[in-house]
Amino acid sequence: MKKQIAIALAAAALMWAADEKKSITGTITDSMCGADHTAMKIKPDEKCIKECLKMGFKYALWDGRTVWALSDQKTPAKFAAKKVTVTGTVDESKQTIQVDSMVAAK
Repeated sequence: MKKQIAIALAAAALMWAADEKKSITGTITDSMCGADHTAMKIKPDEKCIKECLKMGFKYALWDGRTVWALSDQKTPAKFAAKKVTVTGTVDESKQTIQVDSMVAAK
């Protein structure tokens, strides 16, 4: 019985750690180009992001290490290629953010 309780507590701790609210600062990009827009040969980056969206890709956040998928696909439109701080529930294993808020970074 003690072993089952320990396993249940460990599973709960892992689920809690996987989905954690936090703020991440980075640049709004798209899910195809991520950190580097040179392959598309479209300048500036904001225009490249818009072209990638027309092809069906999604807005994303590049934090300098990871390209994060964003649940909110409307708010990033006004921040394309700009630095923002996104706050929400982060799932590091899936590299996703369930967005609560997005503001221009200072």
